[in-house]
Amino acid sequence: MNIFVGSLPFSLEESELQEFFEEYGEVTSAKIITDRFSGRSKGFGFVEMPNDEEAKKAIEELNGAEVNGRTIVVNESEKREGAPRRNAPRGGGNFRSGGGYNRGGGDRRGGGDRHSSY
Repeated sequence: MNIFVGSLPFSLEESELQEFFEEYGEVTSAKIITDRFSGRSKGFGFVEMPNDEEAKKAIEELNGAEVNGRTIVVNESEKREGAPRRNAPRGGGNFRSGGGYNRGGGDRRGGGDRHSSY
């Protein structure tokens, strides 16, 4: 089961997150999501536990628990099937492909040469 863990202290390490959940059973992975530019924690993460019974017990016990002065939120992660990725490429926006830029000349009729006569 994939478990969402929110409101994490920014100083928490992935190994510490894994240790909290290992008290309830086997943990196959523990990942804290970080900002891709600064590398700092975004304050949430995901824990993967193969045994659903153990995962449900961990959710029940850890949701609302205090970790380093913060009350964490723990629940089953919802699948995002079919949802577009946030940074997925979208059409347009490239000058050469003509997506989104005004390609007109200088007057409001657009197009044409700016120096042509009317």
